[in-house]
Amino acid sequence: MATLGYLCPLILMCILGLLGSNDAQLQPNFYAKSCPKAEKTIQDYVQNHIPNAPSLAAALIRMHFHDCFVRGCDASVLLNSTSSTGSQTEKVAIPNQTLRGFDFIDAVKKVVEAECPGVVSCADIVALVTRDSVVVTGGPYWNVPTGRRDGRISDASETTDIPAPFNNLSSLQSSFAKKGLDLKDLVLLSGAHTIGISHCSSFSTRLYNFTGTFGTQDPSLDSEYAANLKAKKCKSLNDNTTKVEMDPGSIRTFDLSYYKLLLKRRGLFQSDAALTTSTTTKSYVNQLVEGSLKEFYTEFAQAMEKMGRIEVKTGSAGEIRKHCAAVNS
Repeated sequence: MATLGYLCPLILMCILGLLGSNDAQLQPNFYAKSCPKAEKTIQDYVQNHIPNAPSLAAALIRMHFHDCFVRGCDASVLLNSTSSTGSQTEKVAIPNQTLRGFDFIDAVKKVVEAECPGVVSCADIVALVTRDSVVVTGGPYWNVPTGRRDGRISDASETTDIPAPFNNLSSLQSSFAKKGLDLKDLVLLSGAHTIGISHCSSFSTRLYNFTGTFGTQDPSLDSEYAANLKAKKCKSLNDNTTKVEMDPGSIRTFDLSYYKLLLKRRGLFQSDAALTTSTTTKSYVNQLVEGSLKEFYTEFAQAMEKMGRIEVKTGSAGEIRKHCAAVNS
């Protein structure tokens, strides 16, 4: 009986260990022994190159976000479609056709591979580069535990759960909930729009065709702001090339201006405006506006770390790709 009494808690500990193993393998400085210079190598590359192209910081946040919402944070968004199989990957799906930064990730991967071949995953590189690029441009720092492995599957048809700029609050809440994120995370992560840009095609229906009838405008959009967009930026419904600042006058500064604009009905997307349509989300917006930048940075950091853990592959799952755009042969 004494032996059985000893084994029971031991068995329970093993079961709990197995249940939590996926998350346990995602840890700070995962590559301390296998590639001790990995994170410093990535940081140095970002510090040397992002200041020359600061807008990439916003692009990389978006890439990381879109990747994590499909099959988790496994770098599946980086995979190219292959003519041999005829498969279309996430990269070519409509939500991802305006993503950029792929060449930058490839360049970082090349440098890391030279340091430690076949050790550091593309998924971890995306997560680390995103954080480091935001920090270099003056934004918040957040912890990036590592140990992610790369997925081998990427399917364009699976991108439907990526939150879209035309989504209402109900749709956004549903998409986030599927990934273990709540309304507060939604409000905080939307704050990345403070340094983002968009193409007119992502919101022009709000200006010209809101109800499906040409000439109708979204009544939730400030009329003066809408008139300015029509006159100086998106001059037609079919403009697919013009780029617009999501946080006018503050695009290079990671600050609270985005949230202040929301309260003035000047959020660019319907998904931005949606954050003021419920008591809960509007309360979060007000709290951020009334709080300090330091408090926003702290909460944004927590939300980013939480997002970076979505359905990660660890241990023996997936692989460590040699090239981020292709699975290993």
